[in-house]
Amino acid sequence: MDFVRIGDKLIHRDRVVRAIDEMLSLRAQGLSQSEVASRLGTDRSFVSRLESIGEVRKGTSIAIVGFPIANKEETLRVAQEEAVDYTFLMTDRERWEFLERPGTEVFNEVMILAAEVRKHPTVIILGANRPAQFLQAMLDREVAVFRLDQVPGSQGRFDPEEIRLVIRTLRSS
Repeated sequence: MDFVRIGDKLIHRDRVVRAIDEMLSLRAQGLSQSEVASRLGTDRSFVSRLESIGEVRKGTSIAIVGFPIANKEETLRVAQEEAVDYTFLMTDRERWEFLERPGTEVFNEVMILAAEVRKHPTVIILGANRPAQFLQAMLDREVAVFRLDQVPGSQGRFDPEEIRLVIRTLRSS
């Protein structure tokens, strides 16, 4: 058990963490700060303050989808550094392995991917011309598309700093 003594009080750290986890879960489910505060027996301003302490950024939710990506690790690093909400990237090898699976399995995975990506109002698509066009057509939201045919000699490499700039620009608009 992880206890902390503060003067004459003994605080159970796990209880605090569980309460915060519950608060965040309730807020993510759509409850207001006041509703959460009432359930947890605290003030709305306390819920607000905890959210402020943990806030990473404000702005639109962004997803990045891309394949084939030769510099996948670099691109993932930029997405993590910029706190992108959802990332789905595959190398060329991973893409072909994915497509070798049975057709119904591939179809189901594509539908799950589409559902996940549609949760985000802003999407960045990196990839070959036809898959990028297909994804763009499926989405009815702001989409930034980087197609391989637009990057001569790229061989599946996208400039991570250009992607970072696009993320920041989309987030601030």
